[in-house]
Amino acid sequence: MIPSLRMVDVSKTFVLHNQAGAVLRVLDRFCLDVRGGECVALVGPSGAGKSTVLRIAHGNYAPDSGRVLVAANGRATDMASAPPRSVLALRRGIVGHVSQFLRVIPRVPAIDVVAEGARLAGASPEDAIAQAGRMLASLRIPERLWGLSPTTFSGGEQQRVNIARVFVVPFPVLLLDEPTASLDDGNREVVIDLVRAARSRGAAILGIFHDAETRAAVATREVDCTSMARAA
Repeated sequence: MIPSLRMVDVSKTFVLHNQAGAVLRVLDRFCLDVRGGECVALVGPSGAGKSTVLRIAHGNYAPDSGRVLVAANGRATDMASAPPRSVLALRRGIVGHVSQFLRVIPRVPAIDVVAEGARLAGASPEDAIAQAGRMLASLRIPERLWGLSPTTFSGGEQQRVNIARVFVVPFPVLLLDEPTASLDDGNREVVIDLVRAARSRGAAILGIFHDAETRAAVATREVDCTSMARAA
């Protein structure tokens, strides 16, 4: 099976200008394949490069070298060298990313925040709203809150909106950065079910799950960034 996501010899350094220009090498020829139906958990201590791997896979960070290949529609696109319009096109319907923080335009209602993802992926405005409502309900966001901006929500509610806006679209590739970090036990189980369902439909999932029980419940294998990210 061709990997849905392949990272080949990816290296990344950061220059700390406020630390006399110190150079921090985070990834050194990092390689990884993620196939459909897999959920690969990145593990390792803080600073090992886990979030950097996800951000490079999503095109938020440009690697110093290497390739980040996303398979879609019979071809592979290198996120590391593709023009911005190609990266944005992949984000609309191929690569979904749940970050640690919800970033939205103030005053936009929660249901519109979630529906926007479905609309960009091709759903009609009416279907997008219907899909958004079902997803918000499944994540236990009370309907009385759907018309309010999620900037007014609690941290846990904001994270559930963040999750809803991604899982409302059947992305073939999912990047999950601590999706259950601020959730209680009940809502964590809901997210676990969503991840398992995505895996069952064939999504290729790469994620960070600091909670060991959540990681055990969703991951098919683990990759230790402590050893692999800095391998020579």
